[in-house]
Amino acid sequence: MATKKQIKAKHQLFALLGAILVVVLVVAGISIYRNVKASKEETVTVGLVGNSDDAEWRDVQAQLDREHANIRLKYKTFQDGIYANQALANHELDITAFQHYAYLHQEEKEKGYKFTPIGETYISPLNLYSQKYKRVKDFKAGDKVAIPNNATNLGRALKVLDSAGLITLKDNTKADPTTDDIASNPSGIDIELNDPASIINLLPDYAGGITNTNFIVDAGKKPEDAIYAPKLKPDDASFKPYVNIIVANTNDKDSRTFRKIVDAYHTQAVAKQLIKDHNIPMFKY
Repeated sequence: MATKKQIKAKHQLFALLGAILVVVLVVAGISIYRNVKASKEETVTVGLVGNSDDAEWRDVQAQLDREHANIRLKYKTFQDGIYANQALANHELDITAFQHYAYLHQEEKEKGYKFTPIGETYISPLNLYSQKYKRVKDFKAGDKVAIPNNATNLGRALKVLDSAGLITLKDNTKADPTTDDIASNPSGIDIELNDPASIINLLPDYAGGITNTNFIVDAGKKPEDAIYAPKLKPDDASFKPYVNIIVANTNDKDSRTFRKIVDAYHTQAVAKQLIKDHNIPMFKY
């Protein structure tokens, strides 16, 4: 016959086993919940150029999480948009967020891509920077100025030089002017075409340079560091070609998941971040 001490020991053992069982069930339940949640979560790979928009996309993910959208954004960064578009065409990416309408149309024309814009983001300023001068009027004849060598940003950079009074274009409303469209060069500057990503590093050897803001931010500088910046006018139709866009393969343009991502981008948190990081307004599509 069991003694009171033995009975008590058995009760303690059963209690301990019961507690262990509860812990095991809780852990198993959490594991099952996480696995079920993970199985429902959809991963979307976003192609970016540089890291200047990292903060904005963190805000997009935060908004999706608040909405319990079960969408996980995965980012793939490129140094050149050419390769990002190739990856999108090959379905290595789901969407991209780096290019403006003009660049997209040029890429489609040259390479036959079947892409569709699914949302607008912002206009990335294309400004004139210099480590040598503080004012545009300081430029002298023979000074070298670097501008992008791709067709769309080359034309836009020439419009910046025209706006600054360093050159005069035959028609400054032309969509994509080239150096052949320069009517006069009163400043006498030498315009040299370079890879956009390299221009920021050329400034010590050049009198000035014009390049995309993402490269400026990635180099630790700010758009406000420019010595000349054309005023952006969101309601001006002439700026429309330079509005940056979120792009998908045309077959995927109606994806509900992508629409949720675009809507998450078009929130106040992202708008505030754009003002903070780039001092630029958001656009919507």
